[in-house]
Amino acid sequence: MRTRNTLAALFGATALVLGLGTTTAPGASAASGCWYSGSHWWCNNRVGAPVYGYKDLARLYPDSSRIVGYMYSNPSWFDFRYDGGLPEEYVGGPHPYRWEWTEADNGQWGWMKDTAISSETNTLPACW
Repeated sequence: MRTRNTLAALFGATALVLGLGTTTAPGASAASGCWYSGSHWWCNNRVGAPVYGYKDLARLYPDSSRIVGYMYSNPSWFDFRYDGGLPEEYVGGPHPYRWEWTEADNGQWGWMKDTAISSETNTLPACW
């Protein structure tokens, strides 16, 4: 009986050590990426996130001072990403100057801040 208990403890300890040796904590990159379906890229996002307008007629640059609509759907679709660099384009997070082009739920086109998207957005094509 004593031998059986000793063997059981030994096997249990071995399994625990082996299991701990292969287990890793999830990192910041653990978020799943956006995926392509239909003719758009789909990403998980925060419901109610604002969609911002653009500064010029070519729609090239986000205007963080003007909200044109909101995104109440989740997941939502996006066409591409923009990595800016101007002080007014700062959004924070792992991609501090990244914005994504989309259509708000009211039909207005604009930019969503990357911090409103929980999926990893590196998979989206760059604008230019």
